[in-house]
Amino acid sequence: MTSPTDKHVLLRAFCDELGRAGIAGAVTSPGSRSTPLVLALTRDGAFPCYSQVDERSAGFFALGLAKATGLPAVLACTSGTAAANYLPAVIEAHEARVPLIVLTADRPPELRDVGAGQTIDQIGLYGTAVSWFAEVGVDTATPQTVRWIRALACRAVWTALGERPGPVHLNMPLREPLIPDAPLPDEEPGGGGRPQRRAWTGRARVRHDADAAAATLEPIIGAAGRGVVVLGRHESGGEGPAPTALASAAAAFSAASGWPLLADPLSGARHGAGAIAHYDALLRVPAFATAARPSAVLRIGDLPASGPLRRWLAGIEGVHVLFDPHGANQDPDQLCDLILPEPPAPVLARLAERVRPIDAAWLGAWRNADDRAARALAQVLGDELSEPRVAAELGATLPPDATLVVSASMPVRDVETVFPVHDAPPRVLANRGANGIDGTIATAYGVAAASDGPVILLIGDVAFAHDVGSLLTARRLGAPLTIVLIDNGGGGIFDFLPVAGERDVFEPHVATPTGLDVTGVATAFGLHLLEPSNLWELRAALEHGLTSDGTQLIHVRTRRAENVALHAQLWDAVGAALADES
Repeated sequence: MTSPTDKHVLLRAFCDELGRAGIAGAVTSPGSRSTPLVLALTRDGAFPCYSQVDERSAGFFALGLAKATGLPAVLACTSGTAAANYLPAVIEAHEARVPLIVLTADRPPELRDVGAGQTIDQIGLYGTAVSWFAEVGVDTATPQTVRWIRALACRAVWTALGERPGPVHLNMPLREPLIPDAPLPDEEPGGGGRPQRRAWTGRARVRHDADAAAATLEPIIGAAGRGVVVLGRHESGGEGPAPTALASAAAAFSAASGWPLLADPLSGARHGAGAIAHYDALLRVPAFATAARPSAVLRIGDLPASGPLRRWLAGIEGVHVLFDPHGANQDPDQLCDLILPEPPAPVLARLAERVRPIDAAWLGAWRNADDRAARALAQVLGDELSEPRVAAELGATLPPDATLVVSASMPVRDVETVFPVHDAPPRVLANRGANGIDGTIATAYGVAAASDGPVILLIGDVAFAHDVGSLLTARRLGAPLTIVLIDNGGGGIFDFLPVAGERDVFEPHVATPTGLDVTGVATAFGLHLLEPSNLWELRAALEHGLTSDGTQLIHVRTRRAENVALHAQLWDAVGAALADES
């Protein structure tokens, strides 16, 4: 016979081991069947626990925790559709290679498929979006089962942090009673965890050979002569929240080789003498895009969002090399001649010591064009409040200890286009795994909960409305967050697409203006609303947000048609600047 306390003894050991292995924290949502899980997580004391009202917000909040720390975040929910609401965040974590540990409470087998309430098929619920799935029974606490569940917790953490980081799913059928019928014993069967709070099962680091990889690349780089480095979002895989080592190594390699560095702000590497800030604008100019074709491309991380960059890369017939330590296989056009399963930072650092520029004029031409583009963009943007001008202001003024969370669609593209080269840039994060607008507010709150410096969210009005329920976190968490809301009355990115010409369906079915009462939302959720009407008021609002507690909502109104016209002016101005050789 087993005791109702056995499950609590086992779950206590499981959570203790999570803390020993190292997690960012746990996020719970309300429910009955998950009671034993919630009790064990919240009473462990070795990691922070956060409460979210709904599971969809909870999933993306946990995603933000994991992004900010590089450590797995734990999710715990009750049975039924509660678990299904994690799916968008689980998919994003899989695609973006973010470590999550998803714990779903479930009905025991005798209550499945017999009409019991709040019961669905949770076996393999997330399919191939998780790196590992297991059904975990916790009925009997013996020395052997305690050892097993401690090892299981370690396996969950190490799998989430594996060669390809991502989510794992443990489904836990829990029988009633859900509350222990007696105080838990101080000692657990088997004597508890290992001494000095060591994890039950350690993790050996995979040994890579940076010298061998550098030796492989050195002749390729030498033979190519003219090349470029393309650096996109590169998750740290549990090694830390900011890829500073990679950024430094990429800058050093660019300087040594004379290869331009085309770095997405999401990479944290848009700095150094070789960094080209405005490649998105430059590559829209056909004459420049043709003249600037390299003989080799060295790619690191995910493909940036820029459409012109992607199309340009697809047309380059030279050698393509991809660093891919996570096995993400980001090669949609099947161009890569060589894929290296190596962490890029140590390889680039060694190459920076060995290579020399073959064509000094190559980088000079890129930098000259970038300087011209910067002046042209600044002249067109001026001091008028617009969508790209807001992004440019954030790029120029945010301090290095700040984190900017950027929504999908237009915000992430404007940031990529106008952010400057910066010696000490802010950290920039975005959900660019599946590239959806799901859970952006929740993600930003998760980042804020795990960050010491200020956190700013740049978001459009459709993404804001899509996740408006996550604003409940403003009162419940209290972590400071500044939300810069670009409100253009719909999905502004669609106005750039051919579907915008289908006027009979475009507004109600594609642009989908929400008509959201932003003032009413701010009042309902207890947000401090600021509504700047010019650049100087925006600067004052940002300064207030960076130094204030609670949630500040900076509401910037723009017009979609004017935004399309402004972007056309920007591209025309860059084209004219490059054509003017004087």
